[in-house]
Amino acid sequence: MGVKHIHIAPYDPRWPSMFDEEAVHIINALGDNCVAVHHVGSTSVPGLAAKPKIDIIGVVKNPVKAIKQLEEVGFSYRGEWNIPFKYGFTKRGEASINLHVFEEGNPEIELNLLFRDYLRAHSKERDEYAALKTDLLSDDSSFVRSNGGFAGYTLGKHDFIDSIHRKTGFDGVRMIHCTHHVEWEAARHFRQHYFFDKLDIPDPFTWTFDHPAHVHLVLCQGADIVGYAHIQRWPEARAAMRIIVIDEPFRNTGLGIQFLTLCEKWLKGQGIHTLHIESSPKALPFYLKNSYREMPFNDPEGYESHPDDTAIGKLL
Repeated sequence: MGVKHIHIAPYDPRWPSMFDEEAVHIINALGDNCVAVHHVGSTSVPGLAAKPKIDIIGVVKNPVKAIKQLEEVGFSYRGEWNIPFKYGFTKRGEASINLHVFEEGNPEIELNLLFRDYLRAHSKERDEYAALKTDLLSDDSSFVRSNGGFAGYTLGKHDFIDSIHRKTGFDGVRMIHCTHHVEWEAARHFRQHYFFDKLDIPDPFTWTFDHPAHVHLVLCQGADIVGYAHIQRWPEARAAMRIIVIDEPFRNTGLGIQFLTLCEKWLKGQGIHTLHIESSPKALPFYLKNSYREMPFNDPEGYESHPDDTAIGKLL
């Protein structure tokens, strides 16, 4: 499946005023729910060529409440795309708007603002980014969709964007869905190294990477991937945590609790009521400390449990 067309336009000095005009509508629509509105993305960087779509971050107190508020002024809700806790909206008209709504305090806000401000202050990297876009559009693979529907053009910018994140010094902790090959390779490494190497077998469950009932997430600290989780959605508003692991150099820093808490919060927002885990004896104290209790696993697919594991769960 391919993308029909991606248009990159020279920088248009009207883009900031387009943002200003739309920001007024957004602020009025959100009312007391609005914390801040920011112009981000390539159209927010003077001199940078960009797709002529105005990217805006809306910072709110209650993202769920914001859905109806924004739909009432012409925005279409599109879901989270590849970033948990992001509420994505589009609006098409005289100006094309992509609106990314986050709850106040979400690290994605700082990540995007630092990226924007870095390119505003460093013309060399700004021009390198523009050249990269041109190069990507000369490659037919940039128009092919993959990894959850993202075009090769979007994925091809990953390494450059990652390099800028490192230069900005961003060190926030964020959870994202696996979409880019770097994230999928990290997922493969975590699975094989920490689980299946111990059994001396190749990972037999990589088929879950392409299965809609299975969710694969990575935890990032700054620009580094430091953890991985594999969750399976079950019927009746249940889910199973098949794998959750923090890379060994980053353990004993609180990241494990942060990762588990983020997974629980995201699943609850997805309508999941119960999270089930089959815990090894070594991991059991960690889960008990985080309010998990013995609970029947009842795998709907009938997989047999390891005799040493304990079936536990938590109401979300």
